Amino acid sequence: MTDRDAFHHHPELRVKIKPAAESFFRDLDLGTLDAHAAKAGFPSDWRTPCQEREADRRRWLESRPEPDLWVFAYGSLMWDPSFKFDEVRLAHCPGYQRSFCLWDDGARGSKEEPGLMLAIDEGGSCEGLAFRIRQEEIEHETFVLFRREMLVPVYRPVWLDLDTAAGPIEALGFVANRAREDIKPGIPLAQQAGMISCAKGLFGDNMDYLSDLHERLMFLGFKDPYVSELYAAADALRGKPA
Repeated sequence: MTDRDAFHHHPELRVKIKPAAESFFRDLDLGTLDAHAAKAGFPSDWRTPCQEREADRRRWLESRPEPDLWVFAYGSLMWDPSFKFDEVRLAHCPGYQRSFCLWDDGARGSKEEPGLMLAIDEGGSCEGLAFRIRQEEIEHETFVLFRREMLVPVYRPVWLDLDTAAGPIEALGFVANRAREDIKPGIPLAQQAGMISCAKGLFGDNMDYLSDLHERLMFLGFKDPYVSELYAAADALRGKPA
C-alpha cells in the first residue's frame, strides 16, 4: 500500500474525476446490455465473447513494460475511468489525434439516428490523462477496463509513449481499429456535427458526450481545435428543424 495522494501532481482534478465506486461502468451488467441489443435488433453475437476478451487482456498484461500499469485516457475515461488508480498525470500523446470516427447505433445513437463516438486515430497528437494502476490491483482493474473498452473490438489496445511533466512513460491506450466497419474516418465535420447534435441511445444523448468532452478539455487547458470546431458546429444545430 502507499500513502501518497493519487492527485499529488494535480490536486485540482480531485473533484473532477468520478470515484470508481460511483461509476456505472464499474459493475457493468452485460445481461442488461444484451437485452437492450436484442430489442434494438442486434444479432446475438454483437459483442466479443467474455472468454475471448479475457484471453486478449491477459496477453496484453504479459507484455507490460513495468510491474505497475499506466493507462492513457483521452475521452470519457478522463472524468469517469471506472477503475481504481494510484496516480494521475497530464500527458501528451504524439502520433495519435482525437476523431469522432466510431459509428454508434446503440450507446449514444440508434439504428434510425446513428451517432458518433470518440477514438484516437493515427496522425497529429493529443493531450489527455495518464492513470497508474498498482501492480496489486491490475488484475481486477483491467478486467473492468477491458470489459468497457473492448466490449466490441472497435478499438485495439496499443502501447503508447507519452510525455509528462514528471517524465516519459509507456501506457496502454485504446485506438481506432480500422479493420472494423464501425470505424469510419473521413466523415466531413459538418456531417459529424449533424449526427451528434440529434443522436441518442442507451447511454444518453450524443451531444451531451461531446459537451462533456469540450468542457473537460477547457478545464484542463488542453487545446484541441478539432473538438472545439465540432462542438461549435453541433451546438449551432441544436433547436433547428431537422
